[in-house]
Amino acid sequence: MFDLLGLSTQHEVIYRAMLQCPDLDVAGLAEHLGVPRDQVSEALDVLADLALVRLAPQGDQARAVRPQAGLTALLAKVEAEVAIRQRQVEETRVAIAAIATAHDECHQVTEGRVLDGVDSVRDRLVELAHSARSECLSFTTGAAQSPDTMEAEAPLNQQVLQRGVRIRNVYQESLRNDPGTLAHARWMTTLGGQSRTTPTLPMRMVIVDRAIALVPLDPGNPRQGALELRSPGVVAGLIALFEQVWLNATPFGEQATADEQGLTPQERELLRLLSAGHTDESAARKLAVSLRSVQRMMTSLTERLGAASRFQAGVRAADRRWV
Repeated sequence: MFDLLGLSTQHEVIYRAMLQCPDLDVAGLAEHLGVPRDQVSEALDVLADLALVRLAPQGDQARAVRPQAGLTALLAKVEAEVAIRQRQVEETRVAIAAIATAHDECHQVTEGRVLDGVDSVRDRLVELAHSARSECLSFTTGAAQSPDTMEAEAPLNQQVLQRGVRIRNVYQESLRNDPGTLAHARWMTTLGGQSRTTPTLPMRMVIVDRAIALVPLDPGNPRQGALELRSPGVVAGLIALFEQVWLNATPFGEQATADEQGLTPQERELLRLLSAGHTDESAARKLAVSLRSVQRMMTSLTERLGAASRFQAGVRAADRRWV
């Protein structure tokens, strides 16, 4: 109980025994407690150093100091040390903030702050997770997140949600085919996070407290790093983009519903991509699905259109206003 004051369990037992039986000498305490005499002597030396006992000149007799005086004095000393430590922590916090500000200024460019490489982006996301106060918005591209990424994000997301910060994330529809990412999204939902899915996303993006946005330096290769943006006008535009995508996305836990033509959002997006000139391979990359999945969807669409070829399917899809 009194480790904070520098007392071990044995020291505390001997001190309590001395308070209860003030007439016992070293031998008597040893016999009373059933411990070796040298252990009692060692404990008395420690208690004397802590000003909890007063040793007699002959060394065989000691008197315990009343706990109201001895223990209270020790606690006051510990409290003073804690206060000093707290001041040191605050001074260190101020020093860290000054270093961080200087670092930010060194890396500031006209269009925003550049975060070189995926490690810099991850470190910055950790900082933003700790500082977020109201809301985190994000686009997560690709069919699946790596297990390491999800494992690293999980405790951060949990802490953010427990602080009352709202988290909204849009995944690509293809995540529903990945058990690991699907389980992570479900777990986030149980904590209060909100997730939706859409066939394609323009890029990865994170917006924190509607004031800071992170976008990739190269949307085609997020591992190159990110650009941190703080311009109110730019961030407002990205928020508007997020809200538009969020509005049309399918809430997590619900199946994407077919439209009046019987097309799912993913099928309609595939038709749009192909009509815009994308190959099956590039459409698969945009949808974050396999080439075989694209070909399977196109076979299904061709059959539903009653077409004998891809060209005829395109004509009939246009006639029916599918594209």
